[in-house]
Amino acid sequence: MVVSVRSWVANEGGKHLVLVLWLGANTWLFLRTFLLYSTGQQYYYLYKMLGLGLCISRASAAVLNLNCSVVLLPMCRSLLTYVRGTHTVSSRKTRRLLDKSKTFHVACGVAICIFSVVHVSAHLVNVVNFSVSYSDDFPALNVARYRGEVRHTLPGVTGVLLVLILFLMFTASSYCIRVSNYEIFWYTHNLFIVFYIILMAAHPPGCLRANQSSPEQQGEELEQSEDEERRCREEAHFQPHCPQTWLWVSGPLCLYCAERFYRYIRSSDPVTIVTVIRHPCNVIELRMLKRDFKARPGQYIVLNCPGVSSFENHPFTLTTCPTENKETFGIHLRVVGDWTERFTELLLPEQGIASEILPMVQQRRYPKLYVDGPFGSPSEEVFNYEVSLCVAGGIGVTPFACVLHALLNGWVGFRLRRLYFVWVCRELKSFYWFAELLCALHHKLWQENRPDYLNLRLYVSQTDKLQSMSEEKYRPLSSRLLVGRPRWKLLFDEIGKTNKHNRVGVFCCGPKSISRTLHRLCNSARYSGTTFEFNKESFS
Repeated sequence: MVVSVRSWVANEGGKHLVLVLWLGANTWLFLRTFLLYSTGQQYYYLYKMLGLGLCISRASAAVLNLNCSVVLLPMCRSLLTYVRGTHTVSSRKTRRLLDKSKTFHVACGVAICIFSVVHVSAHLVNVVNFSVSYSDDFPALNVARYRGEVRHTLPGVTGVLLVLILFLMFTASSYCIRVSNYEIFWYTHNLFIVFYIILMAAHPPGCLRANQSSPEQQGEELEQSEDEERRCREEAHFQPHCPQTWLWVSGPLCLYCAERFYRYIRSSDPVTIVTVIRHPCNVIELRMLKRDFKARPGQYIVLNCPGVSSFENHPFTLTTCPTENKETFGIHLRVVGDWTERFTELLLPEQGIASEILPMVQQRRYPKLYVDGPFGSPSEEVFNYEVSLCVAGGIGVTPFACVLHALLNGWVGFRLRRLYFVWVCRELKSFYWFAELLCALHHKLWQENRPDYLNLRLYVSQTDKLQSMSEEKYRPLSSRLLVGRPRWKLLFDEIGKTNKHNRVGVFCCGPKSISRTLHRLCNSARYSGTTFEFNKESFS
C-alpha cells in the first residue's frame, strides 16, 4: 500500500520527532559518559584495572538516570489533562502527542529494562576484573583483598535485585497478563517504589588521589611520561563518588508524588451510586453522583472499591457526563477478570438471575466507591474536527457513548458537521446497551432537519441464530443493521470522496486487528486531498 506523505506526517511525524530526540539524548549521554570514564584523568588507574566494563557500566547508568527521571512524567495524568485542556496548548498536533504519553512511558520502561541488564552485567564483569587485575602497586585501589578473590559487594546484590524487580514489572505489564489478571499488573507495577530506592542508593566508582583539593591542583600534579601516558604523582586510591541519581529523579519524583497526593485528596470523598443496571452480554452500567464533578465528553475516570481492594484502581470511560439538567455520570463495565467479578458481586449479589435483553435495575444498598478523575483522552478531540469517524468494537463503544450523549443534550459546539459512527459487535444483544440513546439522537436530528449529520452503521459479525431488532422503537437501528464485517477500504473511499481537502478525525476503540487496519488506511495515499488523522483510545 502506497503511503501518503501528508497523512504520514500528520499521523506519525510528531511521535517520530519525539522518538528521534529521545534516542539522540540517550545516545549522546551514553557516549559522553563512556568517553569521560575511558579518557578522564581521574579514572586513569581504575580504567586500567577494569577496562571497558567501567565505561559501559557508567554509561548505561547515565542512560538509566535519564529514563528513570522522565518515565514518571507521562503518568502525571492530572497534569497532562490540565495542560491539554488549557488554551495555551491550542495546537491539535500537540494535544495528540500528549495522548500518546503511554507509548512514551512504555518506551522509557523498555530502555530502563535493557540498560539495567547492561549495567548489572558490566558490574559483574568489573567484580571479576577487580580480582584478576589486582594492583600490587596501588593496594588502596583494590576492592578485592587479594588476587583471585571475587568479593560480593552491596551494589552487586542490589543490582541483581533491581533487575529482578524490573523483570517482574516488565513481564506483568504484558497484554495477556493485564487482560487476564489486572491485579498482578497493578501490584507488581507498584514495586517501582523499591526500584527507585535501590537506584538512588547506588554509588558510582571513582579513582582519586589522596589529599586532592581542587581540579586546578590536580592538573598541576600531572606529568607526561615517556610512553605518553598520564599518571598521578601521589598515591592513588579508590573512593566512591557521592550518589548522583537523586539529582536526576528528585524533580520528576516530587512532581509525581505531588500529583498522587492531589489525586488522593480529590478522590477522598466517596461517590453516591444512584442506580445499577444489568445489560446483556455481561455488562453492568453504573450511574453515580459526586459533588463538584465536571467532565468533558470522551474523558475517563479511575474507580477504587475498598470492598474489593483498597489499593487497586481501574480506569473506565465515561458514558454519560453531568449536564445542566442532569448531575449524574455513568460508566459501562464488562464483567471480565477477578476485580470486576468481585465488584459485581457487591453490586448485584443475586448472581442466579439470568440477564434480560432489556435492562434490569437493582435497588439495594451499594458498596463504598471512590472516583479519581476525570482524565483526558483522545476521544475529547471528536468535536475539534469538521468530520469525524468513530469506530467501536464491542464494549469499546463507551468513549463515544458520552459523545453521543453530548450531542443529544446539545451542550457542545457545532464545529463538527458530520459524524460517521461504526459499531461492530459479535452479538445482536450488545447493541441494546445504547439502543435508546442512538434512537433518541436519530429522532432529534430528524426533528432539527439534520438527518445526514449522523451516519450510523451497525455490524453483527456473528451470524449464528441472528435475529433482528424487531421492536418498533428500535426501527431506526434495524434499517442500519448489517451482517458481517465492515469493508474498511470502501468506507474510507466514500468518506474521502465526500470530504475532499478536509482533515477527517478517525477515532478507534476496539480490538487491535481493527485499529491496525484503520491506522494503515489513514496513512494510505488512496484519498487525494483528504487527510485522515488517526487517534487510538488508550488509558494512561
